[in-house]
Amino acid sequence: METRDLLKKVRQIEIKTRGLVNQVFSGEYHSVFKGRGMEFSEVREYQFGDDIRSIDWNVSARFNHPFVKIFEEERELTVMLLVDFSKSGSFGSVTQMKNEIAAEICAVLSFSAIKNNDKVGLILFTDTIEKFVPPKKGRAHILRIIRELISFVPTGSGTNIKQALEYFNHVNKKRTIAFLISDFIDEGYDQILRIVSKKHDVIAIELSDPREEQMPDVGLIKMRDAETNIERWIDTGDRRVRAHFEQFWKQRNAARKQLFLRSRVDAIPVRIDRPYIRPIVDFFRLREKRL
Repeated sequence: METRDLLKKVRQIEIKTRGLVNQVFSGEYHSVFKGRGMEFSEVREYQFGDDIRSIDWNVSARFNHPFVKIFEEERELTVMLLVDFSKSGSFGSVTQMKNEIAAEICAVLSFSAIKNNDKVGLILFTDTIEKFVPPKKGRAHILRIIRELISFVPTGSGTNIKQALEYFNHVNKKRTIAFLISDFIDEGYDQILRIVSKKHDVIAIELSDPREEQMPDVGLIKMRDAETNIERWIDTGDRRVRAHFEQFWKQRNAARKQLFLRSRVDAIPVRIDRPYIRPIVDFFRLREKRL
């Protein structure tokens, strides 16, 4: 992608997602993700109506006049975006591919974070760690993250969520909000997910396309696995084949749901053939009620 086209695409995503943040998503992010507690700010003279429990007796005695301690929420948080960049993300049966939706979701979350003065970082992964962008604040930093999401060319093709979570846990020593964005076509990350979720606030955003879970009846076709390049002829006209395919995905999704429940990981299912903002807003509002 040429520089001019890249900048144009970045600008388009910024305009669209900042609009969503301001019009639809405003308030939800701040309400759900609280700061780490209350931090001392200053001492000022007592005013009528102040809670007497906040009186600073040492300062009051020194000046022979009541003073109170003022506390503010220690708001600053760190948000890490762990984005699956495997070849299966380059799939979409409607208008957009999974990796394009992932980029827009990341932009929405990032602009929400900087609006609340939080830091945002990025980890792109396939079957290896492709890119790490340390957490920072500011619009320029968010635009860099968006540029990476739409222009980065990965070296790997498969998916290794286990390695991504291990790397994330290594580079983030303090409690962090982690959005794990993937189609979760992978296995073997159960144990590390449970370990990471005990220390960090992990939210899984599950991207799916309707054609991945329901096979259309189009006769005999050759299908290729995007991550392994293995090709196979499939008779989609066979009702038993379609039923087996659908049952396989139902079992896989049910197992993943149980894993998230056991690991205390919240999940947001996003179908890429539908507007993604609604399930995200619904999740945030539901989570706010639980707090």
